[in-house]
Amino acid sequence: MHILPQLRKLENKYTDYIAVIGVHAAKFDTEKATENILAATRRYNVEHPVVNDIDLAIMRSFAVRAWPTLMFIDPQGRVIGKHEGEFEFAALDRIIRQMVTEFENDGLLTKLPLPINIETDSDHNTTLSFPGKIAANPDNGNLYISDSNHHRVIITDTDGKVTDIIGNGESPVAVDPFDSKTVGILNPIGYEATFDSPIFDNPQGMALYEDTLYIADAGAHTIISADLKQRVAKTITGTGEQALVRHTGGKATAVPLNSPYDLAFENNTLYIAMAGAHQIWQMQIEHADISPFTGTGAENIVDGPRMESLLAQPYGLALQGNNLFFADSETSAIRVAKLGKDGRVVTLTGTGLFDFGDYDAIGKDAKLQHPQDVAISSDDAIYIVDTYNHKIKRIDLTTLRVTTVAGTGESGNDDGDALNESTFNEPAGITYLDETLYIADTNNHLIRRFDIADSKIETLQLIGI
Repeated sequence: MHILPQLRKLENKYTDYIAVIGVHAAKFDTEKATENILAATRRYNVEHPVVNDIDLAIMRSFAVRAWPTLMFIDPQGRVIGKHEGEFEFAALDRIIRQMVTEFENDGLLTKLPLPINIETDSDHNTTLSFPGKIAANPDNGNLYISDSNHHRVIITDTDGKVTDIIGNGESPVAVDPFDSKTVGILNPIGYEATFDSPIFDNPQGMALYEDTLYIADAGAHTIISADLKQRVAKTITGTGEQALVRHTGGKATAVPLNSPYDLAFENNTLYIAMAGAHQIWQMQIEHADISPFTGTGAENIVDGPRMESLLAQPYGLALQGNNLFFADSETSAIRVAKLGKDGRVVTLTGTGLFDFGDYDAIGKDAKLQHPQDVAISSDDAIYIVDTYNHKIKRIDLTTLRVTTVAGTGESGNDDGDALNESTFNEPAGITYLDETLYIADTNNHLIRRFDIADSKIETLQLIGI
């Protein structure tokens, strides 16, 4: 996921010379299902062929040890290069340009189109497209929905009546295929745009403070602030380029970000789940400074002092007092970071990068599968979207007991009794409002409403869009 923007630039620039084939080597059980891989290619706009290497046969035959790995094969079928991890476009651009020149001079390249028909998304008419996150305003009951693949944020009331839309459905990001730069309308810090302009590429998590909605744009690697009264939006941090090296922070106007996926706000500080960097960052809004808050940047699950801890793709945040709870997706863990000078990171459930499952128990005996968001209820419980298990789970903060509260575990979009009838399809976002949970049911392109007291699931119908 994190190298797709750079890979897409190479595909655009060398469209007549290179063929890209994705090999999907699954880590999680849910990622082995071909229909789930197809949904993921649609969600992330993958336009090259992808093979489901379900038994890891291709991965082993190429001696691949890491995700991601790039293998380079010449026109005669010989492996001539290998790269592990993320990459800078400019460096790889130079190498491929040299390869193209060499093989073209040898007469080994053809510009004939490949006989490949890519399966495209047949579900263009859904109101939402892969909604990633959802937030709520307890003061006025508004819901804020990241309609991620439609490049917009939709504002509704709790009955689904649409009251406003941020973004006109077009992405502001324009890639120059002959340059290493990503050019976007909102990339210049402070540039203001009205709500009916191209604002987002892939909006995800949000945080509200008074009349300002902060939005993490994972596609453009920026944070947007939207003035809900004046109906203008502007970039407050992120250069528009993906950060491919570890940063120590600095002025928000100059620091590139790496796949920001969720936000939380407290005491003039914006906390950012920086999934691509395996860290949580903090931005001081008043001074416009940004810096790591927890995590060294190495990927793993290690507790301890905040800046010595290791995280693994944090995707969802929820604040309660001095506790910042987060879903650490690659370790299938729910963890908490204490605010304050001597804060520490503690894991509530989750044990390792390759430890996952679907098992309700107490604390670290429980198993989740790639959870992507958390919400805190008024009775001090954590509700979790257990994404790859297609379930909603609950952690009692007194006992740390993890229990399933909604979803049979089958993939589907059924309403009804939460435990025995309801189904989801990789839900990725959740928020709590007035004894009700609102869930972004991502692969179903729906918002679901969970009445906790009645234990009922229903689909929220959007009105006026």
